[in-house]
Amino acid sequence: MSSGRSPHTHSPSGQVSADPPAWTSPVAWCTLVLVAVFGIGLDLWSKDWAFENVAERPVVLDRDEILADSDWRPPPHEGIEVLPFGLLDFDLVMNHGAVFGIGQDQRTIFIVFTITAVTLALVIFAVGTRARSHALHVGIALILAGGIGNLYDRILFGAVRDFLHMLPRWDLPFSMNWPNGSTGVFPWVFNVADMLLLLGMAIIVFMTGTRKEPVQSDGSISQKNDRILDSKNELGG
Repeated sequence: MSSGRSPHTHSPSGQVSADPPAWTSPVAWCTLVLVAVFGIGLDLWSKDWAFENVAERPVVLDRDEILADSDWRPPPHEGIEVLPFGLLDFDLVMNHGAVFGIGQDQRTIFIVFTITAVTLALVIFAVGTRARSHALHVGIALILAGGIGNLYDRILFGAVRDFLHMLPRWDLPFSMNWPNGSTGVFPWVFNVADMLLLLGMAIIVFMTGTRKEPVQSDGSISQKNDRILDSKNELGG
């Protein structure tokens, strides 16, 4: 039974596009919402679990206390070795900066930036992608999940809960150190939201770099190519 509305969109030249803008597609919206909700849920659950179980006793976070002390950190604890050979530990940290601790003590700026970035991502999804750009929709959803997950922490706790520490016992060779004085190969502690952000950006960069010309419903590559062929026919005729 026909719904009375065609799922295709018409181009100015009268051709029918089989891949309309994403905002017209229920499947595109479902992909965005489901992936984003799953990512946010995974991030917040993992943070709650870590701050309940990694230290000897659950760590209670007081927003006012954290905002008053930019150097506030969880009580000393041994952490948990997750992978052998010093590949990954769980270690509780309150991050007052951005991804991997960059830009400390800029909470308000990061809140405004995150809200702006989330809004921009939604606009790009709606008008900058097509209904069948499923991989791009997943990438945008992962970025939304990562941004919203960390935004939740900044608003509720005053800082972001981090607990993933890669290569915690690996040092730089030749007594080298980072600008902050750290000698570790990877001195940053991060969380699931940071991973979602980076994965989403990687997907978008990859898909953008491998993007092909859209195929029209009649099997042609694009209107631009059709116009080129028409011009050649006129010149040859």
